[in-house]
Amino acid sequence: MSPRRNRIKGSEPHSEDPPAPFGSSLRRTESYRGEEWVVQTVAGTPGRFYRCPGCDQEIPPGTGHVVAWPDHGPGVEDRRHWHRACWNARERRGANVQRGRGAPRY
Repeated sequence: MSPRRNRIKGSEPHSEDPPAPFGSSLRRTESYRGEEWVVQTVAGTPGRFYRCPGCDQEIPPGTGHVVAWPDHGPGVEDRRHWHRACWNARERRGANVQRGRGAPRY
């Protein structure tokens, strides 16, 4: 079986439009906590670990996930890497409270 080849729309040599930047076809805008967020699906970067703010677990290198940042500021420091399931369930989840091992659970 040969590997699957993903082609970006408009990247054919006979296309009249210039090719879109990498990943722009996977970019969309969604609402979260009363503001607009730019959301992009990525395939994952080899050798990089990210921490998902939804579940506070690591996203292993090379794993597909979602990158989201506020629409008002495309700063690199505002980007957050989420598991796809965590991003889809972001409104249903409560705040992720970090407790110490001996802390009471009220």
